[in-house]
Amino acid sequence: MKINAWSKTDTGRRRESNQDSFLINHDLGLYIVADGMGGHSGGEVASSLAVQNVEKFIAGHQTRLPSSRELLSQAYLEASHQIYDRASHDSHLLGMGTTMVAVFARGPSLFIANVGDSRVYLSRGKDLWQLTEDHSLVFEQLRAGMINENQLKTFVGKNVITRSVGYEREINVDILERPLTSGDRFLLCSDGLSGLVEDVEIAEILNQNPPGAAVEICISRALANGGDDNVTVVLVEVA
Repeated sequence: MKINAWSKTDTGRRRESNQDSFLINHDLGLYIVADGMGGHSGGEVASSLAVQNVEKFIAGHQTRLPSSRELLSQAYLEASHQIYDRASHDSHLLGMGTTMVAVFARGPSLFIANVGDSRVYLSRGKDLWQLTEDHSLVFEQLRAGMINENQLKTFVGKNVITRSVGYEREINVDILERPLTSGDRFLLCSDGLSGLVEDVEIAEILNQNPPGAAVEICISRALANGGDDNVTVVLVEVA
């Protein structure tokens, strides 16, 4: 099946630099969004290294690793090693890391990998589902039943990430598998979108607009709602 993709990123209204990185590689069937963290330049370096190393690893190891799950997991691990080792040799980058979501189409399946709180949504018809789980303190508390959904917006430390690529050398990657289904759309985004635009609003934007316009409107809506963070959106459609 053919896959189409649209993308846009914006620094936002409150940040001086854009620490998000993204990738669209139709030849590999690989699509990524990463949201870096760690000082003025660390986040930008971390997200860029993550995207570059996952792309490079998958391009070079597809024939050696027939298992797509293992291929993605090892690619994330290689990226984490590269980021951690780079920070270990540069005090200005110490402690940097990045979230990263990836969609990888291979054979009859589509694989989704996640570390951190960037997200992948599935849009099918008028419905929208969040496929990935946020690795953040607030959602760990929610899953444990220690807070309820009404407390999410006022939770102290809601931006604290509990899992990232590169902050620690070894990482645990969530990987999901779905069949490639014609008409399905997968929206990858940093929390600059999901933190400022409600899921129901994202669903309405996707339902009421063609894909390219929907991406533009998602970014504009995040900026209109404050633009507190860098915001990146990649929309992948199975044609």
